[in-house]
Amino acid sequence: MFADSAKIILKSGKGGDGHVSFRREKYVPNGGPDGGDGGNGGDVIFEVDEGLNTLGDFRHKRKYAADDGEVGGKRNCHGKNGQDRIVKVPAGTILFDDETGKVIADMSGNNRRQIILTGGRGGLGNQHFATSSMQAPKYAQPGKPAMELTVRLELKVIADVGLVGFPNVGKSTLLSRVTNARPKIANYHFTTLNPNLGVVDLGDGAGFVIADIPGLIEGASEGVGLGYEFLKHIERTKVIIHMVDVAGTEGRDPIADICAINQELSAYNPELLKRPQVIAANKIDVLGDAYEEAVAELKQKFEPTGIEVFPISAVSGQNLKELLYHVNALLATVDRTPVVFEQEYFPSRSVFADEPYTVSFDEAENVYLVEGPKIEKMLGYTNLETEKGFVFFQRFLKDQGILNELEEIGIEEGDTVRMYQLEFDYYK
Repeated sequence: MFADSAKIILKSGKGGDGHVSFRREKYVPNGGPDGGDGGNGGDVIFEVDEGLNTLGDFRHKRKYAADDGEVGGKRNCHGKNGQDRIVKVPAGTILFDDETGKVIADMSGNNRRQIILTGGRGGLGNQHFATSSMQAPKYAQPGKPAMELTVRLELKVIADVGLVGFPNVGKSTLLSRVTNARPKIANYHFTTLNPNLGVVDLGDGAGFVIADIPGLIEGASEGVGLGYEFLKHIERTKVIIHMVDVAGTEGRDPIADICAINQELSAYNPELLKRPQVIAANKIDVLGDAYEEAVAELKQKFEPTGIEVFPISAVSGQNLKELLYHVNALLATVDRTPVVFEQEYFPSRSVFADEPYTVSFDEAENVYLVEGPKIEKMLGYTNLETEKGFVFFQRFLKDQGILNELEEIGIEEGDTVRMYQLEFDYYK
């Protein structure tokens, strides 16, 4: 069964606790601390798998968790890092935070792999806490907690052209005729229960991907029928083909059908009406030579608005080549870069969004101190040894207003800032 939405729970790994131990060797009666650090918890990572085209696997499994980091050991032994959890999804999958509805990631375009949840950093062993005044610390840092998040997955197909129309107007027949797709075809409503994709090959490297978007009826944008389930699949398309039954074999008015579908598209996303459109007036083979009168009404109504009308027969193939070359020409006028939804929700930031922190100046050590649960959590979740982690760290300081507070209390370039075990020189 085709599935284009799912709700799942993600959990990263907890950081392993640091260890408390002391050297106990022969001839070394008072050995110092040698507790090792805990391992980092595993990340939850999403990857695009080109072999997948549905979210059906997520119907059977709802929770995806990375492994916890191991605790540190004696003799400065570092705990093993937790194994990452790789979650594979089809291209075009969007992750939404279930609570806010904001976009976490869009697995489209160049985004083939993204870390969604970061594992907790491992805690430091007691060897790190030895000082001149406390040479045998009996304290080790606990590992940072795991992150858990409920996400909603939606698959929005990636196609250049969206084929829309009321049921039984011949969309599946057209798709099977002009592409390598093989949709099920029968003479009853709602034969197509999932978006079908096909590749149109026009030769000499020209062509495009076309998707049959099913389920569009009046009230679709409000969830009537299967409309809301499938409207999302047209959001990435660049050109829209309206297919109508110009012969009126079921007593429908083609002009009214086009207006009704445009109204549903506008209600769902007004931007959709700004995309180039073309009308495929199908089933002219049923009318014979009398089709010209019916097509003339469509041309009179829509061609003054810039929407061309092509009389076609999906069954016989009449005029299909002209339609496809016109669509290809329309695509040449628009940006073919895939529509990718920008990230709106950052799970790592939300973890410490409401935690307090303090900014102060220590005159005795001539250092600026930034401390508090928010800072400790941020350091625990951020790997500053990577470029991505360092960029996130800089953005965190700016977004939280910490840099502004440091400047308010007089920090200047070259001054030292200390955040627990981290020290760095301040530069704008």
